[in-house]
Amino acid sequence: KYYQGCFNSIVLMLYVDLLEFSEPGVFNYSTLLLSETRDALYVGAREAIFELSKRNVTVRNNKVQWKVADTPMSMCTLKGKSKEDCLNYIRVLQVLNEEHLYVCGTHAFQPQCDYLSIKDFVLEGRAEDGRGKCAFDPSHSVTTVMVDGELYSGTVYNFLGSEPIISRYSPQQALLRTEYSTSWLNEPSFVFADVIREGGGPAGEDDKIYYFFTEVSVEYEFFGKLFIPRVARVCKGDLGGQRTLQKKWTSFLKAKLVCSMPELNFVFNVVHDVFVLEAEDWRNTLIYAVFTSQWGNVGLSAVCVYNMALVDEVFSKGKYMQKATVEQSHTKWVRYNGITPSPRPGACIDNAMRQENINSSLHLPDKTLQFVKDHPLLEDPVLPVGGRPHLITKDVNYTQIAVDRVTALDGRAYDVIFTGTDTGVLHKSVLDEGEVHVVEEIQLIKSGGAIKNLLLSSETRSLYAGSDSGVVQSPTAFCGKYLSCDQCVLARDPYCAWDPSSSACVNILDRPETQNGLIQSLKGDADSCPAVAALSPRDYGRVLVRPGSSAELPCAPPSNLALVSWRLNGSALTEASRFHFIGEGGLLIYSVGPEDQGRYECWSLEWAPAAGKNFSRQVAAYTLVLAAPPAPRGPRKDLGRAAPELGRSGPLGDPFPEGNANTPGPSPLTPARLSPPLPPPPPHSKAPGGPEARDPSAQYLQRGNAAALLCLFLLFFFLFLAALAYNCYMRYLPAPCLRLRAALVGGHKSPLRPEYRACEGGLMEPPAAEKLKLAPRPEGHQLRALRDTGYETEPDCGNGKIPSHGFGGGGGGSDSPSSEKPFDVDSDSQHIEFADADEPSC
Repeated sequence: KYYQGCFNSIVLMLYVDLLEFSEPGVFNYSTLLLSETRDALYVGAREAIFELSKRNVTVRNNKVQWKVADTPMSMCTLKGKSKEDCLNYIRVLQVLNEEHLYVCGTHAFQPQCDYLSIKDFVLEGRAEDGRGKCAFDPSHSVTTVMVDGELYSGTVYNFLGSEPIISRYSPQQALLRTEYSTSWLNEPSFVFADVIREGGGPAGEDDKIYYFFTEVSVEYEFFGKLFIPRVARVCKGDLGGQRTLQKKWTSFLKAKLVCSMPELNFVFNVVHDVFVLEAEDWRNTLIYAVFTSQWGNVGLSAVCVYNMALVDEVFSKGKYMQKATVEQSHTKWVRYNGITPSPRPGACIDNAMRQENINSSLHLPDKTLQFVKDHPLLEDPVLPVGGRPHLITKDVNYTQIAVDRVTALDGRAYDVIFTGTDTGVLHKSVLDEGEVHVVEEIQLIKSGGAIKNLLLSSETRSLYAGSDSGVVQSPTAFCGKYLSCDQCVLARDPYCAWDPSSSACVNILDRPETQNGLIQSLKGDADSCPAVAALSPRDYGRVLVRPGSSAELPCAPPSNLALVSWRLNGSALTEASRFHFIGEGGLLIYSVGPEDQGRYECWSLEWAPAAGKNFSRQVAAYTLVLAAPPAPRGPRKDLGRAAPELGRSGPLGDPFPEGNANTPGPSPLTPARLSPPLPPPPPHSKAPGGPEARDPSAQYLQRGNAAALLCLFLLFFFLFLAALAYNCYMRYLPAPCLRLRAALVGGHKSPLRPEYRACEGGLMEPPAAEKLKLAPRPEGHQLRALRDTGYETEPDCGNGKIPSHGFGGGGGGSDSPSSEKPFDVDSDSQHIEFADADEPSC
């Protein structure tokens, strides 16, 4: 149920009953808006907006559809987009006032916005241009926040997605946006935006809106695109410049977020989500962010925490950067060491500026505005609290984060961190004095899809996760899953405590007035738990195993922090023990024999670092018993009468049957009284009737020898026949097999004439009749066999000559071959036949 978070990829999954919502044909439930006052959860999906009950998301209160008309759909497909991408994906859901929601969708790559009536839950049809408010492509990033009726957004401004923009849309004021320059925004991916209320302080500063995103670095040259996590800030009262930066932000500045392991020089440079944990004093507000590395093969995720006071100090006092003028330098931007104009570029209007008659950004001097236009990047980075990540996990990609602050029974406040992954898993961790303890892991999305949105309700103490397949509601704690006081306390969950009166693990937030007597320790000290009596031997689980087989004894450790150990009859078992394997799920025993019988106990040993103690408890216990081998089939009739009493008891008192086939006894043809007594066998003897011969495991292993030998004989016999047939077919054997092959394979062909039978062996001799017709050869000339040259000789019927034998021998032909043309053959005197043909032909 819980495990140590740093560099640990082995996690016990906690499967629980969750509340889920989805509708057939509707996908991409990625936009969530929680309304605490209306007890509602608003969900933006593909072509649909839902109003669900905040206490039970399976209850749907309202639904409205927002589909794309045929004309925009056809125009979108003509631009090369797929029909699925041209649908309307709801990406913006914000509360405008008590009566309306402001909603925006991609709408076939022509983003549109409209007003949704909360009372009737219908779109009012006042469509507005959504450029700069909502993304064109469903895959593009977008973040928005509604502040006092004004929409602050970060997205792209054109169809191609090449023009990023941070803008403000207000009914009373003109559009205010960022400069279209790579030094301002360079291919950003926006993840979060929120407002920090600072107004009314002694300095009279304005409220500020912070944007968090990842962009391509503009400071350094690299072999590829180097990503840098950023935080940017604008002032709520910014009105733009009078001459310079007209309708542009005059307060836009950005800085680098640092989340790294200094000892390994490893940097997490991609930010995925941010959660702002507000405090009464805005300076104590904490910013929790989840990071991964740009190089995905590393497989690490981290959670870094930033203090808002340090963030404000970077923007208020940090050094600026400027473009480098040195050619062929790997650094494109360097620190600006010149004189900074006054008032400070990028600062919000405060009381000191008002005393200089600068009451708004329209009154700022052009020198200050030109400087902030050319120097929007700060050199000083924003460092995390403690200088390093609070949580690092291996083989996990975090996508979302939410944080809740809980006051435990010791009166201290603990931050509980909920992180969602790209596989639909939720991690729950507790931050205690700078150290993080991972409590549990829950599979929220059963389909394994990524968690695309994560909201936390402090009123209902529930988590709401949005994904492509649906919306899932989960409680913040599963205290009822811990069945003992040790498990409840060692979980170190600030929500949970053990109630001795009811012998149950309860949620302390459910009973705030009756917390006396509850047992809880965030240090993991379980000494305060009542003692638990050990199991008696008669309560052990009985396991009956046949001799020679394997036995598995399950034992699930209650914690991933616990080490599991086994004991056999009070003695500890190790990995070096005979035929034993201790795994995560229990103990596996190979080839069980009589020496493996006995009592097995599974113990868990857990070390609580905060308490500095070890806690052990018995998890499971079994009694392993060896089953007697079955009696042989068809016993001899008189064996029971003639055999003496040879049965004996096994190690646990199970007697072997008398007259066993493996037990020696007198022959059935010889009376027992005539048999002379056998001398006792010497020590360590293996004679029949000795302990080794009557070992039940030996009997079990020897019963199937005859059948095994017969199977092996048949197998080798069939292999021999197959090899013999193959070699005979391939002509690897002597002549008798070749004649057999010729009879089997070539029996369907017509027989050759006797003079061509030698063609099978590769020889060709002319027939005797042809030998007589050949011209006489000089003495000493030997007749050689004809060799196949690849050419066929035919009667010369071309060149205007007609064979003489066709028309009575006319045409100037000759009866004998000409000496001048040695290759001309007379078809009439020498009949040509082919050895590879079934019938001779001319």
